[in-house]
Amino acid sequence: MLPFYQSMEVSHPPNGSGYPARKRNTGKKIAIGAGVGAGVGGFIAGGLLCLLWYKSRERKQHSTSSILLGPTTSSEPSSNRDPELGSSQYQTTLFPYEELKEATNGFSTSRELGGGGFGIVYKGKLRDGRVVAVKRLYKNNWKRVEQFMNEVEILSQLRHPNLVSLYGCTSRHSRELLLVYEYVPNGTVADHLHGPHAHNRALTWPIRMRIAVETADAVAYLHAVEPQIIHRDVKTSNILLDSSFHVKVADFGLSRLFPLDATHVSTAPQGTPGYVDPFYHRCFQLTDKSDVYSFGVVLAELISSKPAVDTNRTYREINLANMTVSKIQNCQLEQLVDPRLGYQSDWEMKTMITLVAELALRCLQLEREMRPSIKEVLEVLRGIESGEYKTKKVVEADVPVREDDSLLKNILSYSPDSITGRWESRATTPNTSV
Repeated sequence: MLPFYQSMEVSHPPNGSGYPARKRNTGKKIAIGAGVGAGVGGFIAGGLLCLLWYKSRERKQHSTSSILLGPTTSSEPSSNRDPELGSSQYQTTLFPYEELKEATNGFSTSRELGGGGFGIVYKGKLRDGRVVAVKRLYKNNWKRVEQFMNEVEILSQLRHPNLVSLYGCTSRHSRELLLVYEYVPNGTVADHLHGPHAHNRALTWPIRMRIAVETADAVAYLHAVEPQIIHRDVKTSNILLDSSFHVKVADFGLSRLFPLDATHVSTAPQGTPGYVDPFYHRCFQLTDKSDVYSFGVVLAELISSKPAVDTNRTYREINLANMTVSKIQNCQLEQLVDPRLGYQSDWEMKTMITLVAELALRCLQLEREMRPSIKEVLEVLRGIESGEYKTKKVVEADVPVREDDSLLKNILSYSPDSITGRWESRATTPNTSV
């Protein structure tokens, strides 16, 4: 008989491991199962944390409450940000995106009120019953967010009966950037002068005079606040009318907050063809007189009922500013004036229109120093509207204007019909507004 130790079979695992094969395989399975379980658990936990974060952010974003909005945050380099936006905080109401989508019937085309270079405006009705105008900015990017915050910052600080009121906006982190304004029901001045409502002939001369006065009053208010605000896009399609034909100046997306100690801001020209100040266009220097020039074009439209630019007119008259200057210089004002206003048949009407035309001419002068301030423009318009001219000597419109008359010195010979956003500013203030 063999010794006990010799009769035993010893199992030697392969590869020299010190454990039996069955135990080793079981250990591997346990380890793999534990790893998979841990991975799945971590994934689930991460998903729950992301869900909780998203819900928390959504609640904050969609709460309709009055809060302070800080300056825009962006991954853009700080050198590319517009210093004029500053770091001041301003207060406005945040609306949930879903409520505004519901208010406009999913941004239905049937609710569209108009559009422009930055977005489309829709008519909407909030859950509290208010009828509003919702401006939906085009796809989000740094430029659009900056423009959005610029308009919110400006409008949230302004209070004037002839400026459109801002009710609120969505968060700048919202899926879309939306601005909520008071609804102004009667269209724009452009609509009534040469647009879809022109056939109604609702804008009589007294109403046109009131539109001129109230628009000048609104722009004068902007120029008087500190820091001064340059609208930069004064035009008849940005002058809204309420049911009583009172003015509400709108669209501050291009506006600039003017530094207190500056005489001008150097920036690439921006605005609407036909309204852009030629000095600004040529020298890249934006001043309050740039708004005065644009207002001069508005006065020309109120006199003529013609659009600022019309390619159907003769080459030299495509631009209304050119046409206005030419007609006045050649003593042909009657060819510019809307014949429905009674210019030829009513002496008083003829005198008032002539005085407004002379004022428009001053606003349209090439050199900005030769233009009046908007405050002076407002004073002159109020005097014409009130009839002060009746107590003063007035030159008949058909008397030729002397060549040395101060009104005809340095008169603008053209206004840019087109502009480009590719020009680079050569001065100290960066141009980042659109």
